[in-house]
Amino acid sequence: MRIVIATGLYPPDFGGPATYSKLLYDELPKRDVEVDVVAFGSVRTYPNVLRQIIFWLMILWRARKADMIYAQDTVSVGWPSFFANLFLRKKFVVKVVGDYVWEQGVQRFGVTEMLDDFPVSVKKYGLWLSFLRMLQLLVVRHADMIITPSEYLKRIVLKWDVSDEKVHVIYNSFDQVQSIESLSISGTPSLISVGRLVPWKGFKVLIDTVIRLRTSFTDFKNLELSIIGDGPDREALERYIAQHSCEDYVHLLGRMSHDAVLRHMAGADVFVLNTGYEGLPHIVLEAFAVGTPVVTTHVGGNGEVITSGENGFLVPYNDSDALYTALIHILSDTDIQKGFSTKGKETLTRFSKERMLTKTIETLKKACI
Repeated sequence: MRIVIATGLYPPDFGGPATYSKLLYDELPKRDVEVDVVAFGSVRTYPNVLRQIIFWLMILWRARKADMIYAQDTVSVGWPSFFANLFLRKKFVVKVVGDYVWEQGVQRFGVTEMLDDFPVSVKKYGLWLSFLRMLQLLVVRHADMIITPSEYLKRIVLKWDVSDEKVHVIYNSFDQVQSIESLSISGTPSLISVGRLVPWKGFKVLIDTVIRLRTSFTDFKNLELSIIGDGPDREALERYIAQHSCEDYVHLLGRMSHDAVLRHMAGADVFVLNTGYEGLPHIVLEAFAVGTPVVTTHVGGNGEVITSGENGFLVPYNDSDALYTALIHILSDTDIQKGFSTKGKETLTRFSKERMLTKTIETLKKACI
């Protein structure tokens, strides 16, 4: 079997699609599957429309002798892959790691609904978002098979009028962290959060909760929060921190290397992620790997990784009272911290590389039948 992987990100780019595509490129040939990767990064320097055309031509040329095109998202590389396949007539598989239209809508078009409540028809948000939705639906409905990294995302895809038998859940793999030297963030206690600085990550509510903890409990008067990541909300968060005069203990650390992120997480007392949307929380798996106990929200695929009270705490999204209570419990009880750390590492066995590769090959071969 020969497959062409179309991906928006590929090393030296960072991100889940880059890591996943590189893993398939390295490992599938060892299992008698030939792989070629067409990365959007190779055309990114061209003007917008031109780079889409060039990328489409690259897929058209390099997939002519392949059995399958495997697109790593529904729009940015999904639609050029789909249109190339109109000529090639190969098997066509798409990986859905989120709703591209919803993400664009929240960031650019005034969408306020969370993903679970986001309608399939988005006419009220204007022509451009409707056009993106049309492209997304066109791609997924014409795919021979769809792969999602969580049951939650499968449920989202099924709302797009896609048949259940076409959608296959394959959890992403996680490479165990062999040895990480912890980088102490500050004094204790300390919290850390990692994520793109976008509205649905709930950083403002997290900051409010930290302020409340510091003022309510003597034991937490020196509590600090470090946030790793970058994104369109950075300036708004900087202003929010300045308005609340918490620059001394809320730190926006920006984007960091993967090793640096792990070292910072290992040095914190608790990893906390107040997110309103998560396909499958890879960053939570990384917190498990370095032994840092986790508090996050009961949304998306988080519940497929965490059993609340057993290997972490789950709270409602943007519920400051629930987040406040969970953080008091975990910061005040070293037994809870140790228990979550132990159970978290045990959870990682469900996300082995071998399991993911085996199931991926089985699924892709099934698509070729």
